Order: sequence, then structure tokens, then C-alpha cells
Amino acid sequence: MGHWFDQNFVEPGKLPLLLALTAFVLTFAITRFITRMIRAGKGPFRNITPGGVHIHHVVPGVVLSVVGGFGAVGSGRHGVTAAVCAVVFGVGAGLVLDEFALILHLDDVYWTEEGRQSVEVVVLTAALVLLVLGGFSPLGVNDLSDDQQQGRLGAVLTVVINFCFVLISLFKGKARMAVVGALVPFVALVGAVRLARPTSLWARRFYRNRHRARSRAVLRAYHHDVRWVGPRRKFQDLIGGAPDRAPLPPAKP
Repeated sequence: MGHWFDQNFVEPGKLPLLLALTAFVLTFAITRFITRMIRAGKGPFRNITPGGVHIHHVVPGVVLSVVGGFGAVGSGRHGVTAAVCAVVFGVGAGLVLDEFALILHLDDVYWTEEGRQSVEVVVLTAALVLLVLGGFSPLGVNDLSDDQQQGRLGAVLTVVINFCFVLISLFKGKARMAVVGALVPFVALVGAVRLARPTSLWARRFYRNRHRARSRAVLRAYHHDVRWVGPRRKFQDLIGGAPDRAPLPPAKP
């Protein structure tokens, strides 16, 4: 186990990335737990409001991200300093992306429908970093024989082809399939060959004069959203908490 960990994480210099990802996920989970407790009025947690100004946790998150990021760049990929800077950066990134929707909308939308974008960005970021870690060291860290080099060349070509499928899936507006497809090539292939979502760059470019394809894309997107919007919302509520529901307009007399 120790040899496997050293070969796949320590030698390629991926230990700081692993530490940063762990700190990122834990920070997001702990932050969401605290904010949900504050929202429910439970526990000792309270908003920080010195002088009546609500200090959002994105503020210390930015500071920690800057400190950890510059420290990681200056310390390389090995050593205790690199590990510490990676943890600091992961904590800062977790705090910042937890309020990504606030930065995007320049408004306190944490517990609104727009606030769900923060959860989506956090999940996507964690998946992408996990993808990098999951690759371990595809080009190897030790000397390779001729047979091994040929095998690695075939693997690299496979990765490049699959990356093209992932890009096509992204241009077709299928971000989730692109992320999963980076890990499972067959999913990226399916996303690349199927119809694009009607609002995607692909549809605006290639379905402009193909009315039948555009109509089929709209119909398929509608059925897909109806089928999956419920489970997706439940998953987001489980991770980040349910948003505030907009009050219904008063009934007309």
C-alpha cells in the first residue's frame, strides 16, 4: 500500500493536489453544516457582522486562496511547505466556491434558487480535480522499456481521442456527461454523437438551418429536464440545503 501511494502520489508530485482536494471538500462540507445551523437558529454559530456589516466567508476564502496559491507556486510540488500551502489553498477555494453564486450575481443569493449554482460548481470542481488524481501518472515516473513506451503511446492517443469527445459534449451543452465521460470514455462518446441541447454553442452553430434537428433537440431536452430535474434538486438540497421558496402572490379578489 505504501509503495502504491508513493508511486502514484508522492513521486509524481500529486500529494499537494490530494491534500488540497481533501481540504476543499471538507471545508465545503463543514461550511455548509455551519450555515445550515445558522439558518435554523441552532448551535453556537452566528453570522459575523462587525459594525453591522455581514462578512461573507468568501472574504477570508479569497485571502487564503491568494496566500496558499502563491505559496504553492513558490514551494514546488514536494516538501512540507508545499503540503501546507496546498491545504491553505484548498480551504480558501472551498470558502470561495461555496459562495460562487454570490460572486456571479453580486448579490446575497446563498439561499435562493440562484444559490444552487455554488453547489454545482463545487461538485464539478471536485470531480475535475479527482479526475486529475485518478489519472495517477499516465506517462510514468520511472524509465520505460520499448514495449512499455509503445503501450503508453497507445494510451496517450486514446486519451487524446476521448478528450475530443469530451470537448464536443461540452460544446453540445452536456457538461455533466463531459465530466463523467472524462472518466468513462463511453459516456463522452454518447454525449458527442447525440443531439445537442437547443441553447448550446453547437446547436446555434450547426442547427441554424436544420429545423428538424432543432425541434428534436428542444423536445429531447424538455423530456430530459422533466425526468431529471426532481432527482437533481434533491441531490443539491442534500448537499447544500434547500433554498428559500419564493412567496406566492396574493390571490386576486
